[in-house]
Amino acid sequence: MTHDVDRRLFLSLAAGAAAALSAGRTAAGQAATTPRRSEPGSEELTHYQIGPHIWVRWHNEAFLGYRAHPSQKYPYVFPAAGPVSGLSLTSESSLPWPHHRSLFFGCDLVNGGNYWQNELERGQIVSRGPRVAEATKTSAVIVDACDWRQPGQPVQMTDERRLTLSVPGPRLRILDVDITWRAVVDVTIEKSNHALFAVRAAHEITPWGGGRLVSSEGQEGEQQTFAKPARWCAFVGKRTQAKGEPVEGLALMDHPQSPWAPCPWFTRDYGFMSPMPFNWIEKPWQLAAGHAVRIRHRVVLFAGDPQEAGLDRLYKEWASA
Repeated sequence: MTHDVDRRLFLSLAAGAAAALSAGRTAAGQAATTPRRSEPGSEELTHYQIGPHIWVRWHNEAFLGYRAHPSQKYPYVFPAAGPVSGLSLTSESSLPWPHHRSLFFGCDLVNGGNYWQNELERGQIVSRGPRVAEATKTSAVIVDACDWRQPGQPVQMTDERRLTLSVPGPRLRILDVDITWRAVVDVTIEKSNHALFAVRAAHEITPWGGGRLVSSEGQEGEQQTFAKPARWCAFVGKRTQAKGEPVEGLALMDHPQSPWAPCPWFTRDYGFMSPMPFNWIEKPWQLAAGHAVRIRHRVVLFAGDPQEAGLDRLYKEWASA
């Protein structure tokens, strides 16, 4: 009798376990086939603003941020995410020279002021308030106007900037920068290696981090690219912190109609690059009150190498538009 009870108990438990296992498999199968839930429209380019900060997303992940808080030295862009890894291709602050801010526009020795580094009292570029002026499913335009000023002095210069973001494909993202830089008073800029539009790259795509620094002229590394004119320069390398370690890069292009083109580049293997006009001047550069110059750059965030990204083609299309 006891053996019959034990047998019936065993069969009952075995049946229950089989049913539970079957139910678990069904639930797992349903979970595997159920699509991820997402907010309607989030698979496109979207943006969000609170105060002086703007975030732009692609497929509901951070693509780019524009930061313009009045406590900053100047407005800047961070992050600037790689199209495959989702990791920023720029650094918001790294040694050496932690004052570099990702993608930024500034200048030292402007009428004795410093709009590049050091305390705010030496000079500050203050946003009047950015906004998204245009937006589509694959692009957005951020506009801002800024005052270059020091405490107790009149505004020295202003800039009006237009940042156009676009996503032409899954392995490519583009930021076109168009800045009108105007003198409010007579301006004199002394020789300086701190100017104008610049990139501080993420460490792992720089030569110091195992990546490469290359130029449109076939030159490579700081030693070959420093002080040489080029249509573009780029950092490229493996994203070792991302799954699969994809290769990504960031290129900066200088427009042929910019005031100093073709401009020699200031490059560093630790991750800095800029077409830098005032490092090479023999006498101070001057701009009379009321006059302005137009400065244009293209930033390309790409997957793969420069050839795969088609940097020469992208430069030609942009320069001829």
